Amino acid sequence: MLIELTDSLKSLLKETATQLKGAAKRRFQAQTVMGLGYGGQLIAQNEFGWDRKTIRKGIKELTTKITCVDNYSAKGRWKAEEHLANLLEDIKKLVDSHSSY
Repeated sequence: MLIELTDSLKSLLKETATQLKGAAKRRFQAQTVMGLGYGGQLIAQNEFGWDRKTIRKGIKELTTKITCVDNYSAKGRWKAEEHLANLLEDIKKLVDSHSSY
């Protein structure tokens, strides 16, 4: 089945994808790509700007019926004190050795 991608359809699909998050977005993208047929991933990447890795993950979730859990809380930058436990002490030693009382 071949679907004609008009400008209004492209706009609708892009807008819908931006409104969704996580697994729901991947599921929507995967279903859309599967509906496009052969070459759908490449079409989605070029026409909608969707990431092919995300699409593949969505397709795997659809076919296996297993949804990957997103760990958004693990994203971001760690505090320096968390991965450099002696940082504060080392800074104090440096400053104390160069300061005079």
